Amino acid sequence: MLILRISSGILISYLIGSIPTAYLIGKFWGKIDIRTIGSGNVGATNTFRAMGKIPGIVVLIFDIFKGMLAPILVADLVNLPDSLWRVVFSLAVVSGHVWTVFLKFKGGKGVATSVGALIGLSVKIAGLRPAVLISIGSWILAFLITGIVSLSSLIAALSLPISMVLFGQELELIILSAILCVFIYLRHTKNIKRMLKKEEPRVKIFK
Repeated sequence: MLILRISSGILISYLIGSIPTAYLIGKFWGKIDIRTIGSGNVGATNTFRAMGKIPGIVVLIFDIFKGMLAPILVADLVNLPDSLWRVVFSLAVVSGHVWTVFLKFKGGKGVATSVGALIGLSVKIAGLRPAVLISIGSWILAFLITGIVSLSSLIAALSLPISMVLFGQELELIILSAILCVFIYLRHTKNIKRMLKKEEPRVKIFK
């Protein structure tokens, strides 16, 4: 049944996204609860600040990877290969990361998992690749210039729907990019306030 396949795909994607990578790395690698340190965010940036480069990079890679699984594997697993369902499952995997069932629905900000989902979509939808590359490239450029992860994420998030429109993507992909952009901005309200006060910390990755 179509309803069963859709619900199964959403549930599987959500559970994959819910895997709290930063929390697990903190517990088993650093013997800490990442939620009690720094910003308390269950993500790669807070792990980097609390535990160092290697754990932070490990969390980043795994969060991106789990985002990729939903549009690449889950959609095919439940036999719903259309781009619309790949988009739905991408939203589900990001939602799982942000509202993880394993940590009382309090997770990360969803940036790395969103990047993974977009990479996964671009693997299956060739026309999406230029917009994704522009978004990722804008993040890298902004980070190299400012060293502020949150600002880089906000710039990349804004560039995504603009690039989608400019490259004439399908409506569901434009809607997805707009939702992710709004979503990321809402998750970064505290960071925006700190940036306005010039209090947002910088990451010195090459130090």
